Amino acid sequence: MRGADGTNIVEPVPISAIEHWSYCPRQCGLIHLESIWDENLFTLRGTKAHRRVDEDQDRVERGRRVLRGLPIWSERYGLVGKADVVELLPAEPPYREAIPVEYKVGRRTDKPHALLQACAQAICLEEMFGLEVRQADVFFVESRERVSHELTADLREQTLAIVEAIRAMMAGPRPPPPVADRRCRKCSLIDACQPFAVERGMGQPEARLYEPLPLGELP
Repeated sequence: MRGADGTNIVEPVPISAIEHWSYCPRQCGLIHLESIWDENLFTLRGTKAHRRVDEDQDRVERGRRVLRGLPIWSERYGLVGKADVVELLPAEPPYREAIPVEYKVGRRTDKPHALLQACAQAICLEEMFGLEVRQADVFFVESRERVSHELTADLREQTLAIVEAIRAMMAGPRPPPPVADRRCRKCSLIDACQPFAVERGMGQPEARLYEPLPLGELP
């Protein structure tokens, strides 16, 4: 993609897509490539958990400025999104430290989905505020636990590799194939995805599910 002056423009990747991709690439494709979304108990719980984040946008707490629902971006890496919470230290500029805090419904888990998303937020904050962000936190609403993570070089590389994989997927014609495993039972997109259709032998290979039937085979 090129701008009016002929320079390359990086197609922006939504930061929310990083968590979707790390959970299931097909889920990410259905949401961000085909604009398919549906709610279930788990997504509704997540929406409720973020309600406070969207209310108070700027206040001082415990000697630090707390920004909620902050729009963030990175021109260098082509990222765009919104941070649940960003804490800036000290409470007034010039700021010396920024900490993104990603809110997640449920109890503490070691799964990396939320951390990868928080790492991408940190990369954006570094560019926006001109700071080195060394820490990203994940707050688990149900268990009321806040877990701090060091932003290592390996974590940054993994996050940016996922960003490029999402960008390549978004440039393609269709989402990745289904994983058809236990993750699918909790996914709100299970009806749109139909992940077990191929496993159950419903007549055609997965690749042909996207092809139109010949005229003679139309019902």
